[in-house]
Amino acid sequence: MSEDIIKQIRSFIFENFLFDADDDSLKNDDSFLEQGVIDSTGVLELVDWLEETFDMKVEDEELIPENLDSVNRLSSFIAKKTQ
Repeated sequence: MSEDIIKQIRSFIFENFLFDADDDSLKNDDSFLEQGVIDSTGVLELVDWLEETFDMKVEDEELIPENLDSVNRLSSFIAKKTQ
């Protein structure tokens, strides 16, 4: 997993969803949904950011927690999609 991608993801999450939170408040394996970080509207914002930032297309069938529900899952998904 690329540390650079993880830093980009964390930066996006904190800038857009966890504005006042401490950096330690979200572990890389924490579920965005279970922690209340992202809701359904937030998922759409996240997908837009992914497509724009990493020049990739997220298909409807890829909109599942296994791909998008934590920093580590997102990092793995990005790596898989951009190889």
